[in-house]
Amino acid sequence: MKFQPGDKIIVRLTEEEGKVVEIMNEKMVLIEVKGVKFPAYMDQIDFPYFKMFTEKRKAEKQKVFIDNVQKEKFIPKKKEGNGVKLSFFPVFDKDIFDDDVVEKFKLYLVNQDETAYTFAYNLMIGGESSFQLKNTIEPLSDFYIHDVQFEDLSDSPRFDFEFALKEPDKKKATHYEASLKLKAKQLFKKIEEIQVKNEPGFSYVLFENYPDRVEEEKLDLGRLGNNGYRIYDASKIRHNLEPARSVVDLHIEKLTDSWKHLSNFEILSMQLKAFEKYYNLSVAHYQPSLTVIHGVGEGRLRDEIHDILRLKKEVKSFVNQYHHSYGYGATEIFFEYK
Repeated sequence: MKFQPGDKIIVRLTEEEGKVVEIMNEKMVLIEVKGVKFPAYMDQIDFPYFKMFTEKRKAEKQKVFIDNVQKEKFIPKKKEGNGVKLSFFPVFDKDIFDDDVVEKFKLYLVNQDETAYTFAYNLMIGGESSFQLKNTIEPLSDFYIHDVQFEDLSDSPRFDFEFALKEPDKKKATHYEASLKLKAKQLFKKIEEIQVKNEPGFSYVLFENYPDRVEEEKLDLGRLGNNGYRIYDASKIRHNLEPARSVVDLHIEKLTDSWKHLSNFEILSMQLKAFEKYYNLSVAHYQPSLTVIHGVGEGRLRDEIHDILRLKKEVKSFVNQYHHSYGYGATEIFFEYK
């Protein structure tokens, strides 16, 4: 390997000096120039002493007086699209067979807009928060977030973001939420693609256009009452709700007596609708937990429920482990209210 971490280098295009921070793979390294870290191909950098010994001695520069000094112009990063995306740069290592294997991913937030954003980031792994960060990303810039070990990405990771304008605009939304869920098959496919195309990484778009403010339509409560609708005091809404359950059995025969003519899709849809109903009732009543009986079977209903739970903010954690009453056919959900 030509370069090692700690080596002083020079960027060939700009002649700026920096150092190697980390070897990412056989063709790329992570370098630091003027306090900024970013990936670069090895053929884009060189050792500074090589440049010193090979370049011709330049003619001595004439002394420049202050009246002749031109003002430095700020040249922003070239705009290549719209919105914000999350980029993954794999760092490779060798296994015992000397094959390239992915050790970890370096995550970068890429702002392609000419607008600065504040953001709150939360990485969920296995239904629990693994890493959180709040910061600002400037216009047309990249922001290094952190490293994620490859094995962690096999445990249903979810990347949650909440964006807001650094400079508030009355015409724009106060915030925008984006969430990215990755599955192991997706990652393997992406890694194969970048290796075939000889690309350093891959990206997912979080949003292309920051949304406009949506004015909430005000309801005429008097007109609703005159039309026969029952109006409740919001502070007493729980008194008018159906009671919540601590345990919900989603077996189809528990939900309806007439189910034998239903297709598998219709059965699953009915089960998920019942789950959403009792989940919402649990949250409305501020229950600490809810047990959902989904059975073992092929695991389709369980997987669908788990995917939904990973997107719910009220869910602190959930677990599908052996229970003396339900075996492995139930998931326990634990709530957290802020």
